[in-house]
Amino acid sequence: MQLDVTERPSLQSVLDALESAYPVLRGAIRDHITLRRRPFVRFFACERDLSHSGPDDPLPEAVATGAEPLLIVGAMAGG
Repeated sequence: MQLDVTERPSLQSVLDALESAYPVLRGAIRDHITLRRRPFVRFFACERDLSHSGPDDPLPEAVATGAEPLLIVGAMAGG
């Protein structure tokens, strides 16, 4: 899926665009109030884990140009 983000893509701007396009996802990826990512949700791009990056940190250029995807992964835990 491709999203239109008007500013320099960051996790915050991409998630804002995603939740705007798909309102049912609000609260699933990040908390409604704090906007912090939910536990067990991880973000990956360009073979890097971006899960602990700041929400306004720019995404890699390859993601911004559409050459590489931003992956939002719901992790599973268990033993």
